[in-house]
Formats: sequence, C-alpha cells, structure tokens
Amino acid sequence: MIPELGQFALILALLLACVQATIPFLGAWLEDRPMMAMARPVAIGQVAFVALSFGILTWAFLTHDFSVAYVAQNSNLTLPWYYLFSAVWGAQEGSLLLWILLLGLWEVAVVFRSRSLPEVFAARVIGVLGLVSAGFLLFTVLASNPFTRLLPAPLNGADLNPILQDPGLIMHPPLLYMGYVGFSVAFAFAIAALLGGAMDDKWVRWSRPWTNAAWGFLTAGIVFGSWWAYTELGWGGWWFWDPVENASFMPWLVGAALIHAQAITEKRGALRAWTLLLSIFAFSLSLLGTFLVRSGVLTSVHAFTSDPRRGIFILIMLGIAVGASLLLYALRAPKVTGGKRFSMLSRETLIVIGNLMFVISAAMILIGTLYPLIGDLFGLGRVSVGPPYFGPLFMLLMAPIILLLPFGAFAKWGRADNRTLLRVAWMAGGAGIIGGGLLAFAASGGIPSWRALLGGVSAAYVIAGVLAYAWKRWRNVPAGRRYPAEMAGMLLGHLGIGIFLAGALLTSSLSVERDVRLAPGQSTLIGSYRFQFQGVHNVQGPNWMAHQGTIVVGRNGKTIARLYPQQREYPRGIVQTKSAIDAGLFRDLYVALGEPLGTQGAWSLRIYDKPFVRWIWLGGLFMTLGGFITIADRRFRVRKTVNGTGPKSLPTKLKPELKESTV
Repeated sequence: MIPELGQFALILALLLACVQATIPFLGAWLEDRPMMAMARPVAIGQVAFVALSFGILTWAFLTHDFSVAYVAQNSNLTLPWYYLFSAVWGAQEGSLLLWILLLGLWEVAVVFRSRSLPEVFAARVIGVLGLVSAGFLLFTVLASNPFTRLLPAPLNGADLNPILQDPGLIMHPPLLYMGYVGFSVAFAFAIAALLGGAMDDKWVRWSRPWTNAAWGFLTAGIVFGSWWAYTELGWGGWWFWDPVENASFMPWLVGAALIHAQAITEKRGALRAWTLLLSIFAFSLSLLGTFLVRSGVLTSVHAFTSDPRRGIFILIMLGIAVGASLLLYALRAPKVTGGKRFSMLSRETLIVIGNLMFVISAAMILIGTLYPLIGDLFGLGRVSVGPPYFGPLFMLLMAPIILLLPFGAFAKWGRADNRTLLRVAWMAGGAGIIGGGLLAFAASGGIPSWRALLGGVSAAYVIAGVLAYAWKRWRNVPAGRRYPAEMAGMLLGHLGIGIFLAGALLTSSLSVERDVRLAPGQSTLIGSYRFQFQGVHNVQGPNWMAHQGTIVVGRNGKTIARLYPQQREYPRGIVQTKSAIDAGLFRDLYVALGEPLGTQGAWSLRIYDKPFVRWIWLGGLFMTLGGFITIADRRFRVRKTVNGTGPKSLPTKLKPELKESTV
C-alpha cells in the first residue's frame, strides 16, 4: 500500500506542476494578482509531494520491499545500509525522481528568494520552472515509474550494480544533478525577461547568483565523478571523453561563458542578447545530457538504459523546450538595446574572446559526441570518436583563454591601459617561465620534457597573474573593500584553473604506467619506487568476496606504503576491480590487481606513478568554492524598496517587471 502512496503523490505533484505552469502565466498576462499569488503555494505543494514520493521510495529500499520491481532490481539483503540510500538513484527510475526532487529544491529556493522581485516577473519565473517540472513528472508517471509492483515478490534482490557501490557515487549524482537542474533557474529568468520585454541588465543581476550556484554544483559533480572514475575503474585515468562525461562538460563550458557574459551585461549593459542566448543554451545542453544518459543512444559506462521509448520522450521534450525558447528569442531579441561601447583593448573584449572559445569548445565536443549517432543514422557506419579528436582540439581552443586569463582582472572596463597590460605580460610571463621551469624540473627529477615544461609554465603563468592581482588589491584598496565576495570568488576560481593546469598537464606528461607479472616475493622498480608482491589471499566483505593482493612499496631501502588491491565478486557474479592508492599531494602510487597467471601464484598487476594528479581535484575544489563564494556578494541581494513592501506594492498597471529594484 505504501508504494501506491508514492505513485499517488507523483500524480498529485504532476497536477500541481500543471497548475504552476499555467495559472501564474495567465495571471501575469491578465495582471491578476490573486492568480499570480498562487504560484508560490502551488510550487511548494508540488515539491512537497515529490519529496513525499522520494521518501517513500527510500523507505522501500531501507525496508527491503522487494515487491517493488525497482527495489528488487537494485538492492539485496546484504547491501550495506549506506548504499541502500544511494541505490535509490542507482538506476533510471530513481535517478530521474532524484532529478525532479532537486529541481524542486531549486524551485523552493526561488519561491523564497523572489519575494523582493517584481511580482509579474517572479510569477513568470516560477511558471517556467513549473513547465520544466511538469515535463519530467509526466515522463516519470508515464514511462519511468519507480513504484511498479513485482508480484510475487522475490525473497532477495538482484543487488546494486557493483560499479556504483563506491562512496564517490553517493555524492556524484546529486551534485551533478543539482548543477544540471540549476541552470533551469537561469533559463527561467531569461524566458521571463523575454516574455515581459524587460531585457535590460536588472534580470541579469537577479539571475547571476543562481547561475554561479548551478555552475558551482556542476563543477563539484564533475570533480567527484572524475575522482570516482580514477579510484573505481582501475584504469588510472581521470577523464576519458566518455559521451556522458561530455554531456556534463558541455553545459559546464557554456555556464562558464554565461557567468562572464552576465558580468558584462550587468556592469556595462552590453551583450544582452548574447547573455539571453547563453541562458537558453546552458539549460538546453543540460536537457541534452539527460537524453544521452537515459536514451541509450550512445555507449557509455554511465548510461542507464537502452529503452528507445524513453529516449524519444526526452527528445520530444528537448525539441519543444529548445524550439519554443529559440522562437521566443528570435521574436524578442531584435528589440534588445545595446549597452555601453568598449574598445578593442578592454576587459569586455577579453571576456568576449573567452566566451567564444568556451562556446566553440562546447560545439566541438557536441559534434564529436553526436557524430557516431549521426553516422549510424545515415548508414555511414559506427564510428568511435575519442581522445585523439577531443584532446588536441580542446587544448588548442583553451590556449587563448589561458594566455589572456592573467590580463582579465587588470584590464579596465571600456578601455584598458596599454602600459598596465604590458607590465602584466612581463610579470606573468617571467614568473611563468621561472616558476614553471622550476616546477617541471622538480616534478621530473631532472631535465623535464617539453610537455612537462609547457605544463609547468602554463600553470605558473596563470597562478602568477592571479596572485599579482590579489597583491595589487591588498596594497591599493582599503581593508573593508579589498575582497568582496564576487572578487574573492573570481580569484579562487582562476587560481583553481592554474592549479588544475599543473595537475592535468604534469600528470599527463610525467605519469608512468607498467603492466607486470609478479609471483610472490618478486618485485619491480618504477622510477625510484620498488613494488614487491607478497601474494593474494581471500577476503570476505558484507556483500562480496575478494581476492586481495599485498604489495609493499619501498624507496631508498625503506618501506613507505602497503597497498591492498582487490578483485571483488558480487552476488550478481560480476567481478569488479578495486584499486589501491598511496595518495600524496605531489604524487600517487596506484596499483590494480589483474588476473592470476600460471600455477606459481603469479598475478598480473597494473602499476602507475602519477605525479601531481591530486592537483586536478584540488583545482576543481578551488573553482567550486569560487562559484559558491560569489553568491554572497552584497550586490546580488535584492531589497524591497517601496515602504518596505517592494515592487509588489506598485499599481499593477505600471508593469512591475519594468520597475527598478535596489540591489
């Protein structure tokens, strides 16, 4: 009976989402305040029913209710309790319900944070979010029901996919989905601005914190996913240009472009039409990512299903959302007025160049990701597009951004000072060559290769530019105004890029990989580290049995680590590699256990020495913090301005979306 309550709650949520998607728009059109006032309570009610449904599904997992088909397919009696929680979103139906719940959390945040916005504008924003929720709820009710019964109920379940039984997968999907659905808020603000005709800089100011929050969550999700792939898959890599990785990376790139475009629009009134378009594209690419993951049209270790009906439903939804949005944009964008002019040598120009590189990179990744699908569709054969295509092109497109990044903060709005930029070039270039050369020399343990030198110089160049600007503000700006939240977030984000560059480029150029066959007592030397294999024994886990190897790592005659890689076998009969890692700030020693070889107790081992690999995720952490810290800037706090009641107290006929809100 309880699972049926969950299904009923979903249906009620769908009905309320339909009300949320219609009545506020009608109220805004008729300038009817009671109808607009319905937006907030209806949205909260819709989210409450989604939360109830999600809670019931979670309870079904915790109580091992195998009469629910989804529970029986993705858990069993021996699954540890913490994985019972993550099993809720371990497959198609539950992950989509989590998606809708997180979208609802964004809606609730908008409901409470939009009380100071013009009432017509807020009603339209909440209405757009209702449309998005209604689409996904309809899909869930009709094609992805997590409460379908399985009768008679089995005595035990099939178990959660072993590859998902990892701490990283507890956090990775929720963070990634928070980023995906977070761009729906920026999308809703843009559509509300287009519908109301108020396509000035005010809607951008209101939208900026939401965009930064969504981008911060998406960054965190990508970082967690990369870390999980590195530790879990046993391949020693951190990015594989997998189609679903690309699906999250494309909105990240467009989101980064949107953050910078919004800064120009808010502060200079320029690029208004471009900012609107980026808001649409960021959310559209999030929907495309949903289609790629849930349709099964592309092969990926992340993909949930190969059910074409689900893919068609999402594709139709994507087409309607993108088509209607672009049609509205085409009708309204010509009416957008321009902002302040700027010279060819200015902060605006540098940001525009960066925007173009971000968007072109996203387009390049989109083409490479969809090309196998297009080729198969037109009978051109199944073509695989991988790192040889993505890697060099992406580095080429990112080179101008890296080159210009130190200049961005020093350049002034409108027109930059040539002498200042020349000093920045000398300072950042000199620091990059000296500091990067020393970094590459130390990391290489001798004369570095050109790739290691390029990586060290690029990272030091970016970091030097960021630190130089932070020092300039420390010297020249009064203490209370040195690092407002927006400035601190920008500095942390750009510093994270430099740290990430050091990790990514030095790891790729200096990593050592060795496949070896070792019998007990034998050892192999990799660099200055000796790896001695001491044999394999069996280990019993809560829901798995493993062959566990023991490897003693030594250096200069001293033992520095003991590593215990495993080959785990789960109830499904699936064998999963669990690598063992001796992690450090400046290097990781990584061992994955392969297969038994011969009768002498020998096993195949894959061993990696990966310098600076942790800097990849450290840089991602800095970028994430930068995105979140920016939200706290005082300029983004919208205040009520008319006798403490805000724009809502204005006469309806005055078109409140056109009135000024103090920020």
